[in-house]
Amino acid sequence: MNIVKTRENDKMVLSLEGRLDTMTAPALEAEVKGSIDGVKELVFDFEKLEYVSSAGLRVLLASQKIMNKQGSMCIRHVNEVIMEVFEVTGFSDILTIQ
Repeated sequence: MNIVKTRENDKMVLSLEGRLDTMTAPALEAEVKGSIDGVKELVFDFEKLEYVSSAGLRVLLASQKIMNKQGSMCIRHVNEVIMEVFEVTGFSDILTIQ
């Protein structure tokens, strides 16, 4: 998985490409935890993300909990496969998906 980070003032966009799974989730978690200070708006861009596993969902949930305290988080460009995972797991009710 590739992670492209763009930060502008207090907004950070993480664009993900590939698969967010057991092997790649720790890299995303480290990126979020290492970059989140001072961020008021966190955006995940899933335009090029093909798959998300339970390990990836855990990282998204942890990120949402952090952002609930310091700002907002949203996920953009979710494909049908990932949207189905969000709906089946109930994450579509927890996360802001645009």
